[in-house]
Amino acid sequence: MSIQRCCPPKRVIKADYSEDAALFQALADENRLAIVASLAQADGEICVCDFTDCLPLNQPTVSHHLRILRESGLVTSERRGTWVYYSLAPDAKRRLQQSLRAIFEGDE
Repeated sequence: MSIQRCCPPKRVIKADYSEDAALFQALADENRLAIVASLAQADGEICVCDFTDCLPLNQPTVSHHLRILRESGLVTSERRGTWVYYSLAPDAKRRLQQSLRAIFEGDE
């Protein structure tokens, strides 16, 4: 049984947004957004100890958020002795801009 339409049909996008969704899912937390914003505006890398000191989270939770961002490819890390230093991935800004463009402007 078909439902009666209320208006003429509109075009619905049928693209594969799975990669875009994974990026947005990695950002879907206020603390992870704060981490990415800090890294995007930093002049160089940021030590994990700075995130632990500045975010209202305990160390294991900060590490959890950083792991999610690292696994999504948005941040990179380098261990130096006891500490780990984080940077925004070189292509993170381009990937996010590309995802937003695909959603709001469509693939061109």
